[in-house]
Amino acid sequence: MAKSSFKDLINSDTPLLIDFYADWCGPCKQFAPIIDELKDEMGDTVRVIKIDVDKNQPLSQKLKVMSIPTVMIYQNGERKYEGKGMHTKDDLMRKLKALLA
Repeated sequence: MAKSSFKDLINSDTPLLIDFYADWCGPCKQFAPIIDELKDEMGDTVRVIKIDVDKNQPLSQKLKVMSIPTVMIYQNGERKYEGKGMHTKDDLMRKLKALLA
């Protein structure tokens, strides 16, 4: 798959969940399986991407990611949700399903 630009990703009608993380972050490692399960259960109805803040510092700074893990949900170019710290799979699924309704 060709690498999409951030703008292309967020401008989609399909909700996009972004997990901002770092390899050295303990809570991020604990959160990863939750994100993977969410992706498996939601299938093609949503897109889920992970962004390493250390490898993508300009984007992380532009979006003001100050702590990790941070989750953002975009749809049609708009940030619909931003949350810091760990989330439950059910909480994230509710937020995503509301955008699909």
